[in-house]
Amino acid sequence: MKVSLVLSGGGARGYTHIGVIKELKKYGFEIISISGTSMGALIGALEACNKLEVYENWVKNLDVLDMIKFLNNPLAKNGWLNGDKIFNKIKELVGDYKIEDLPVKFTAVATDLNKKKEVWFQKGPLWEAVKASASIPGIFQPVKLNKMLLVDGGVLNIMPIAPVMSDMSDLIIAVNLYGNDKEIKIKLSKEVRKKQNLMEEIWYKIFKEKQDPVNQSIDLMMDTIFRYRRAEYSADIEIEIPENIAKWYEFHRAIELIKIGEEFTKDAINSAKKKGIIKGENSESVKQLKW
Repeated sequence: MKVSLVLSGGGARGYTHIGVIKELKKYGFEIISISGTSMGALIGALEACNKLEVYENWVKNLDVLDMIKFLNNPLAKNGWLNGDKIFNKIKELVGDYKIEDLPVKFTAVATDLNKKKEVWFQKGPLWEAVKASASIPGIFQPVKLNKMLLVDGGVLNIMPIAPVMSDMSDLIIAVNLYGNDKEIKIKLSKEVRKKQNLMEEIWYKIFKEKQDPVNQSIDLMMDTIFRYRRAEYSADIEIEIPENIAKWYEFHRAIELIKIGEEFTKDAINSAKKKGIIKGENSESVKQLKW
């Protein structure tokens, strides 16, 4: 079964997109197009160029010292995180691409502050488009391109379904990182839990206390915009990831968040089957699904 995948923004919660994609592939779905905003654009781009596994292995093995390298000087006026360093590292890991040359149709959504409208990147340098889409105000420096001042696509469209509406897919599956609060416990090995706890102790000293107002502001802005835009277009299946699973800056929790994405995808697919949205008997690919 062919699907168009829509990945919303949400900072570190975007790591759950990796788990979503892995699980969809296990169930036999073929992803033929992807649209994403912010972290959703990043993960979607990596999947579109078939390098998601490389990135996943990298983030799973990052330690605090690795992550600190991507921080700007606290007194700098160009945001907390250094977008140039981050995307240079990504290009080093997976290579550089043009969107139109990717094997999967891809759209990154950004916001042009000058014209006050959303911008769809469907051709041109891939990582330049993703960088613009992920430039959260106050966190990353805006991207200047062709008289545009580009920031995070979530400023206007946190879950961009429109770019895939005309694609020849069987289903549109959207991942919403602003779902209702829900408790979930993921089993992690003692080694992983120990490493994560150590990283939290250091990472929170950098972010938690002074960044809570920023975190609250970002989430409030994104959540409000999402509720307004959600009425415009709807997906066949919406995978809701609870907003309370992580703060935007908790990038040290990659392993845990990927597993959370897997679990919520299982639940969503099983629910879609019960509702008749997915009918295994009518699709060769879905016959492979193990319910």
